[in-house]
Amino acid sequence: MSSLRNPRNLVIIGLMSVILVLAVYAMLVDMSDSSSGSVTSPVPSTFTVNGKTYAFTYTATDDTQRAAGLMNKQVSNTTTMLFAFPSMGAYQFWMYDTNTSLDMIWISAAGNLGTVVYVFADAQPCYTQILCPDYGPSSPANYVIEAKAGFAEANGIVAGTQIQFG
Repeated sequence: MSSLRNPRNLVIIGLMSVILVLAVYAMLVDMSDSSSGSVTSPVPSTFTVNGKTYAFTYTATDDTQRAAGLMNKQVSNTTTMLFAFPSMGAYQFWMYDTNTSLDMIWISAAGNLGTVVYVFADAQPCYTQILCPDYGPSSPANYVIEAKAGFAEANGIVAGTQIQFG
């Protein structure tokens, strides 16, 4: 009897084929998920808008940091957080467990220059996940800046505003 016709060997070959197909599928799904992953290029430490330069207080360059955001952090008038993504997308944010209202500024950037594509001003904190709304742009962005509510208005930041990263 040929070893390939042995029922035990056929089961092993079948299981190995299924495992191989699942592994290839998992790799393809992981490669197509552009919203996850870490940013490996240099991340800006400052930004200039309308002649004023600010240093980022916090940066988030991977999924864990982006998920935590400014949750449970004290936010002052000078606090800014940069969320950097590995590719362009319509990334959604929420205000779960933040301690203050925030402005969220979505930016489409190439190199050190960016253009604001959407601003959501004065997003209110929420403390129950079920009732927490999502906020997001209709145009793709690869950076989001969060700052205390009023920052965007005080700095004249609206859709179309140019941002210089440093």
